[in-house]
Amino acid sequence: MFFTGLVEPGYPACKVLFRLRMTATTHFLAKGYTRNGLIVADDLAKCLHITKVELAAAAGLPRDAVSRKSRVDSRRTQRRLGEIVEVIHRVLPWAGTVQFAFAWYRSQPLPSFGGLTAEDLVKVGRVEALRGYLSRIAAGGNT
Repeated sequence: MFFTGLVEPGYPACKVLFRLRMTATTHFLAKGYTRNGLIVADDLAKCLHITKVELAAAAGLPRDAVSRKSRVDSRRTQRRLGEIVEVIHRVLPWAGTVQFAFAWYRSQPLPSFGGLTAEDLVKVGRVEALRGYLSRIAAGGNT
């Protein structure tokens, strides 16, 4: 069985799924950071199964921002990459996998924002509004 070692036999299925999701969340968050807390663009792109060019586009950054060492470590680049990681982390329990969470980030129109996606909101700097939206949804509110 693929989740051998995570649970004992007879463990309820819903708890198995929850545990798998938490394992995926922890793995996702741990994978893309260096010891000094910076996000590694290469690792994040690999985790999302995209190229660095696509990562830059998803963050609303120029291609060089995730390709050049001096630019990857800049405050602006790290903030934008961190915003992507934060949104994916918050959506992951609902989406089930990192890839589904990233697909939601890129393509799900949000009615509260006139059909803009989470990606659109991050690109234009409306992350605080997006955080509020995700908090409302997590608390059981509607869109």
